[in-house]
Amino acid sequence: MSTPPIFHLSRGSAPLLVSFPHSGTFLPPDIAARMTDVGKTLPDTDWHVPQLYKFLDSIGASRIEATHARYVVDLNRPPDDKELYAGQKKTGLVPTDTFKGEPLYRDGEAPGADEIAARSKFWKPYHDTLAQELSRLKAIHGTVILWDAHSIESVLPSLFEGRLPDLNLGTFDGKACDADVVDAVFTVAKASGFSAVLNDRFKGGYITRHYGDRRKGINAIQLEMAQAIYMDEGPPFTFRPERATKVTTAIRAMITAALEAL
Repeated sequence: MSTPPIFHLSRGSAPLLVSFPHSGTFLPPDIAARMTDVGKTLPDTDWHVPQLYKFLDSIGASRIEATHARYVVDLNRPPDDKELYAGQKKTGLVPTDTFKGEPLYRDGEAPGADEIAARSKFWKPYHDTLAQELSRLKAIHGTVILWDAHSIESVLPSLFEGRLPDLNLGTFDGKACDADVVDAVFTVAKASGFSAVLNDRFKGGYITRHYGDRRKGINAIQLEMAQAIYMDEGPPFTFRPERATKVTTAIRAMITAALEAL
C-alpha cells in the first residue's frame, strides 16, 4: 500500500469548514508491525463518518479529512497531551490502548517519549492547514462555522454510563460558539427523531476548544454520534445505508440551521 498524504483538503466558498480528524484508517507499516491484532482492526475509528456528509460539496463547504488512523496520533488532542476531561479515562495524544482498555501494542513495543514527540510530524500539518483555511474563510465572510465531525461506539463503560445519546453536540460549554448558532442547531437536533444532548459527556475536544472563539467569529461545534444509528459497531464495522440516510438528513439540517444563524 502506498503512503497517502496525511490529510485531504477541499476548499469551498461557504463560511463552513468541516473537520474529520478520526476517520482515517492508514497505519504506517513500521507502526502496524508492532501492534496487536485488536489494534490493527482500528476499533476506535470514526468509521464511515465522511460518507454521512456527502452533501458538503453541494453547499460549498470546505473540508479537511485525516487519512492516518487516530492510533498514529490523535488530532483532537492537544500537542502537550493535557487532559481534556478531568477525572475520566484519558485517551491520549498517542494512544496505547483502546477505549475498552485493550493494548494496542505487543509487550515492549509501545512508543516511548521520543517516538511520541516525533509523531508531531503527523499532527502539525493537519492543524497548520486547518488554521489557514479558517483564516481564509474568515477573511471572506467575517464569521465562520467550524464543524468537527465524530462518531463513537454507543456503549463504552470506561468513558460513559449506559448508552450514549444519538447526537452529542459540544461547544465547550458555550465558549466556542455563539449562542444563537448553538440554539438553532440544538433545536433541529431535538426535532430530528434522534436523542440529542448539548455539552453533556462530550463538550468538544481540542479542535473545538482551541479554534472556537465566538468573540472572534469562529463558531466551533463538535458532533459526536452514536455509531449504532448508522452502522454495525463490531468488526467489520459495516455501513448501513438504510439507517444512514436519516442521519445524513439530520446532519444537513443542523448545518443549514447553523449557517442561517450566522
